[in-house]
Amino acid sequence: MFSTESSAWTGDGVDGVPSVAVVEAYAELARRVLAGPARLGRTRLVAVDGPSGAGKSRFAAHLADALAALPGGARPPVVHTDDLLDGWDDQLTFWPRLDEWVLGPLRAGRPGSYRRYSWVRRCFLPRPVPVPAAPVLILEGVSAARAVVRPELSLAAFVTAPASLRLARAVARDGAEILPELRRWHAGESAHFAADDTAARADLLVDGAPTLPYDADRYYVRIR
Repeated sequence: MFSTESSAWTGDGVDGVPSVAVVEAYAELARRVLAGPARLGRTRLVAVDGPSGAGKSRFAAHLADALAALPGGARPPVVHTDDLLDGWDDQLTFWPRLDEWVLGPLRAGRPGSYRRYSWVRRCFLPRPVPVPAAPVLILEGVSAARAVVRPELSLAAFVTAPASLRLARAVARDGAEILPELRRWHAGESAHFAADDTAARADLLVDGAPTLPYDADRYYVRIR
């Protein structure tokens, strides 16, 4: 349907900066990731960051599919930071747990593992989720590309979408009863992104709600 790249003017981008939307193939991005250096031990760490409801999980899944589809490729593990949070109040303070369970072992060339948090039971489940010391690890979630991990990232992507759409997506997914917590969460992530300068420092700024016609399984829309 599309060649590797197609572009269109989109008006204002992040922070009001004019931008152009460029349709790019996940397959090309996958090759770019594998061609880059491993900075977390022998692993290429890809962070998919951005506000809640922007489309981070979808982007991470499609990139993992593209990596698996390459000749001789294997699907990389995808770690969602939401699975490591000890409830709503652990929005940004979960990082030592992630570093101890996953990043630290990979940094040393060893496999890691973590216990997934159950938002229904409100506790960490006993069975560990293994994280192999694979060529690529995709870390997805709010603050995944924070400053402390930037030197170890092979790629940082920031996915963005209008706040009203992100709120509607979250409510459709989890129900209106989470609105009080969700509004508090949105305020916390906005403050973090402003202080961390995450979007400006990302390698890739992705439109999580594009209006361009494109094949969303094979392509994504980059903002530049």
